[in-house]
Amino acid sequence: MPIKINIYNQKAEAIGEMQLADKVFGMPANKNLVHQAVVAQMANSRQVLAHTKDRSEVRGGGKKPWRQKGTGRARAGSNRSPIWKGGGVTFGPRKNRNFSKKINKKMRKKAVLMALSDKVANGNLLVIEKLDIDGYKTKVFNKMIEGVEKVLNKSPKPEAGVKKTEGKAEKVNKKFKRSVLIINDPRRDGTGKKDEKVKYSGRNLAGVEIINLENINIVDLLKYKDLILTVESVKKLEGRYK
Repeated sequence: MPIKINIYNQKAEAIGEMQLADKVFGMPANKNLVHQAVVAQMANSRQVLAHTKDRSEVRGGGKKPWRQKGTGRARAGSNRSPIWKGGGVTFGPRKNRNFSKKINKKMRKKAVLMALSDKVANGNLLVIEKLDIDGYKTKVFNKMIEGVEKVLNKSPKPEAGVKKTEGKAEKVNKKFKRSVLIINDPRRDGTGKKDEKVKYSGRNLAGVEIINLENINIVDLLKYKDLILTVESVKKLEGRYK
């Protein structure tokens, strides 16, 4: 079944529509596969921070503390022994631990397609004609995002609510929380040069994440609620995964 979606300009005005590939944006969900892909990516990006030194790494300990016999004390060969204060650590965490997990390429690819399909099914995908900003201007970029949020039925204004606590009604403001992922292709057509105005204009906005097309991943797709793609990005995704 063909999937049709509107195309908007940077002013959040509908200027046409396009058909999405069913094999890319119409993939049925498999929770177990998506979970496996997320766990694998997070495990592979995990850094080993905790590291304790054993007796061979602790400084000092070159001289025997006292002679072997005749002192009445226990034998000691080094003051860096684990039983000495300031000595090495026995069975502590080491930096050579490996948390990586393997997942097949086809499984990882399928999980990404499921995440993209979920955005389409829930109405959280917006296709924009192009992202072209004149200069590095965060204010201009933020205005564009606000227009897009209105299209996605978002309200940036706080909504008043009532919260009951111990029999008393307290007025509470439910603050709007922005969660937008933008997948951009920074390479200009024909020139091969990167245009990073979008990246630097939006990197300081809270709740907005901008990644390049080649860095698309399952964790970012699930972390952010709304997804913005350009027409060129949609065509390249379909060409890559179709």
